[in-house]
Amino acid sequence: MVKRIKMRTLLIGGCITLFFLVLITRIFFIQVVNGGIWQERAAGLVEREQTIKASRGTITDRNGNILATDAPAYTVSVNPKIINQLGIEDVVTNKLSSLLGKSESEMRALVTAKKQDGTFFQQREVRSEGYKINPDLATKVEEFRKELKDDYKGQNAIVMTQESKRYYPEETLASHLLGYMSRDGKAVNGLEVSYDEQLTGTDGYLNYQNDAKGYKLPDSQDNYLPPQNGSNLKLTIDDTIQYYIEDAMKEAVAQYNPLSMTVIAADPNTMEILGMANWPNFNPNTYWETPDQKDFINHATQSIYEPGSTFKIVTLAGAVEEKLFDPNATFESKRIYIGGYPISDNGHAYGRISYLEGVKRSSNIAFVNLGYNMLGGERLRHYIDLFGFGKKTGIDLPSESASPIKPLVFKSEIATAAYGHGLVQVTPIQQVAAISAIANGGKLMEPHLVKEIINPNDGTSEVIKPKVVRQVISKESSKLVSGYLEQVVADRQIGTGRNAYIEGYRVAGKTGTARKVVNGTYSKSKDVVSFIGFAPVNNPKIAMLIVIDQPDGANIGGGTAAAPVFKKIVSQALQYMGVPKDTVKTTDKKSKTTPVVQAKAPDLSGKTAKQARSQLLNAGIAYETLGQGENVIRQYPVAGAAMNPGQRIYLLTEESSKMKIPDLTGESLRDALEVLSLMKVGVTVKGEGYVVKQTEQVAGEQRTVELVLQTAKAAVTGIADEAPESSDPALGDETNNQGATDGTANTEETGKTDTTNPPSNETKSSDNTSDGASLP
Repeated sequence: MVKRIKMRTLLIGGCITLFFLVLITRIFFIQVVNGGIWQERAAGLVEREQTIKASRGTITDRNGNILATDAPAYTVSVNPKIINQLGIEDVVTNKLSSLLGKSESEMRALVTAKKQDGTFFQQREVRSEGYKINPDLATKVEEFRKELKDDYKGQNAIVMTQESKRYYPEETLASHLLGYMSRDGKAVNGLEVSYDEQLTGTDGYLNYQNDAKGYKLPDSQDNYLPPQNGSNLKLTIDDTIQYYIEDAMKEAVAQYNPLSMTVIAADPNTMEILGMANWPNFNPNTYWETPDQKDFINHATQSIYEPGSTFKIVTLAGAVEEKLFDPNATFESKRIYIGGYPISDNGHAYGRISYLEGVKRSSNIAFVNLGYNMLGGERLRHYIDLFGFGKKTGIDLPSESASPIKPLVFKSEIATAAYGHGLVQVTPIQQVAAISAIANGGKLMEPHLVKEIINPNDGTSEVIKPKVVRQVISKESSKLVSGYLEQVVADRQIGTGRNAYIEGYRVAGKTGTARKVVNGTYSKSKDVVSFIGFAPVNNPKIAMLIVIDQPDGANIGGGTAAAPVFKKIVSQALQYMGVPKDTVKTTDKKSKTTPVVQAKAPDLSGKTAKQARSQLLNAGIAYETLGQGENVIRQYPVAGAAMNPGQRIYLLTEESSKMKIPDLTGESLRDALEVLSLMKVGVTVKGEGYVVKQTEQVAGEQRTVELVLQTAKAAVTGIADEAPESSDPALGDETNNQGATDGTANTEETGKTDTTNPPSNETKSSDNTSDGASLP
């Protein structure tokens, strides 16, 4: 009995001892051998990491007005499990479909979604209609959640998660240069892409310990890294000028219904872009509602086209820089043949005219003489390269295009390049850089859109300074070219850019119209029309290019369609910028009005013709020289006489009665009589108003001119009070429907040319009927 008890005691004690040995061994393995593993698991149960999202940088205009920023947004999710438990599938489906604009079939599929095991999901996001919705719509969804709570105790059947999204408060304004952010947070197009690295911040985080219920432990040892928000961009854009641009574009689009339209405005002294817009455009807040991908193209930097006569500024600048351009020298305006190709002044033959008049009329023959005969292919190509054509400008936008200029080998290629056609392919931004070089004293500058990059985390900033690429022409040549281009606008009778004239401001500019190439040949009805210029000439503040692709209507040229857009935008912009007008205003106490004091004619008598022309060019006054003498003998209007806007001064340089009688088209009867009396020419008059036609008659040594006049009203309406024999194109809207002297049809600013195949080499037949492919 005792022995049995001892055996049981030993057995029980052995079992207990063995148990403790196993337990100790297990504890040893858990705490020592596998201690690190279990410690990590324990930490995972009590430690939490919360990501703190960084904000994307804000984009503002130069005055601090917000163009792009992060804004609160909400993502809507449904809980199929709760919805089906409460039996409210129809209620949720119908209401959310109505609020979010999602089809009922798609919504029903979400609210009844099941897992593979047949159980309902507990959360399904309503993509994409319920993804990052705006606060206004979120408020309506929240009201519906409250209804579900009151009626079914099912508020959590719908869940809203607060997030953020990119918001563009000005909507379509400057959309192409800003770009947009996709719904999944990726930058697309524009500055959002160019400066994505600077705009994108770095997320922060917070590590802390919590209990089983998720509450933070009192003695939690936190690890906090603050977020680094993205840098803010201050642009060179002025949203007011941008508005002026887009408002004027809307009017032009409504009038001409083009395929596209582009406007760029820049400060020519720094090449800061003041405004840039394209039509069609899009709303970056709802970019997915723009189905046509062509609407996202930034034509200002991505489209390549033949510029036409706006490119003549390069040929003119080169000729002036090489001291080859004499404004008073003359040439014969008539059809010529270069390398077997006929070229004319758009169906006109003006006879022997001065090169300055050729610039005013945008004469192709004048520029062929300057580019082909005087400069030659090598020097012409040199200036094309100097002005930056054929290479990207370096503007801070993605996907900038540039078409390399092929070597000018054949005669026809050199000739057509001189007036902006053939091998010459440009982008709008390249042209703005070129005209700015003429305006600012001859410096080609790199265009840019960002003025300052500001770090919101430490307050530091990086100011983007203007960058000079190179000096392309001298300051003196720049001033001369500016003066000649001013005459294109200031001469209200023959200047192709006269529709860009702005009262009180000196404007320089150049019109352009180029045939489009369709299926390898030049179209006879599809054009790209444009106007490029800057103001004020004496202190340039703004340079601008307007390009209208394929406007509807007959006889629509750059001077007709684009120049008025330039006038509207620039006149508004200069006043907004506080640029004073050249004219002086006085107050009339009786009428309480502020009439403009007219400019007075300067005293030019006794000066050399060259000195007089230089003074008038600098003053922005149109002029015409009578005779071949070296000194000014007389002038009209006389010194001190009040001059009307755009009125010309006539300079008499010799007494000979055999001097050529100037073109008096557009002059008043009084002015025409004064000029003819200076020349001792007899006058007969038919009609009243302004000169629309003149006919010279000679009887012995006495010359007589018959003047046909027409009232301004008749000129505008086309209804003659005393029907004259013919009308003059100078009084029309840059069109001339009379037959051309060489038999071609006139349909451009002074008549469009017939074109067939684009000249590319000398082997083409001289029977080609191309009459020059570029138009003024």
